[in-house]
Amino acid sequence: MLYQLPNGKVVHLSIDEFLDLTDLDIQFLMSIDYGEHVIDPFTGSAVEKNTREKYIDTDFLPLEDYDANDIASDDLPFDDIIDLEDPLDN
Repeated sequence: MLYQLPNGKVVHLSIDEFLDLTDLDIQFLMSIDYGEHVIDPFTGSAVEKNTREKYIDTDFLPLEDYDANDIASDDLPFDDIIDLEDPLDN
């Protein structure tokens, strides 16, 4: 992430570094004139990259021994509401 120091310079920090950042650290970075001036407000943003991240939810990936044909007929949705035997029989 980019963090702007009070003197206007920008430094790149990880989330952990940002969370551990103290006032003394900020003063030290300014005293050694660390960072760079950034003119473009979209520096390092996704606007420049024009790519999408591929998100894979690993919690819902099927297991190797999982077979879709193993679903029992009593696992059908709404089977307690709809009579599947004879829907016209009252």
